[in-house]
Amino acid sequence: MQQSQSKRNKILATLCYLRDEEKTLMLFRNRKKNDIHKQKWNGLGGKLEAGETPEECAIREVLEESGLEVSDPYLRGFLTFPLFDGINDWYVFLFTFKHWSGSMIDSPEGELSWIPNDLLLELNLWEGDRIFLQWLDDPGFFSAKFTYEHGKLVEWSVENYGVTKT
Repeated sequence: MQQSQSKRNKILATLCYLRDEEKTLMLFRNRKKNDIHKQKWNGLGGKLEAGETPEECAIREVLEESGLEVSDPYLRGFLTFPLFDGINDWYVFLFTFKHWSGSMIDSPEGELSWIPNDLLLELNLWEGDRIFLQWLDDPGFFSAKFTYEHGKLVEWSVENYGVTKT
């Protein structure tokens, strides 16, 4: 039985993609125990800390997970994942970065790899990620909702903003 909406935990998080015209930095999640993302490729990111803005969280998480210093975060979208882990509703600020410096570290989360953009959808991704990754270079801003049950995408919707509809 699903929890009532008022009793659900609400988690604020970021999801970050460092990318250029040719490649995107991805993380193969294979190091943490009890990781809901285990054996999946994902962007970098994590939960907002108390008093932290989404931009501050994105910059911190990229540094912690990759060792790279990023600047000029670009907010591309907002993702809603109701009861994603069966307990929590996740609300995720999705950023892209085109500027970074430094050297990559051995990430505590998993293996980092620069993936050619035309091969991203061939990775072992969450089903919803296959959908929104295609929007990262589109103009405007999107707000999308991805509903999973038992790890399978069952429904999704999107609103696009800042794009002229014809």
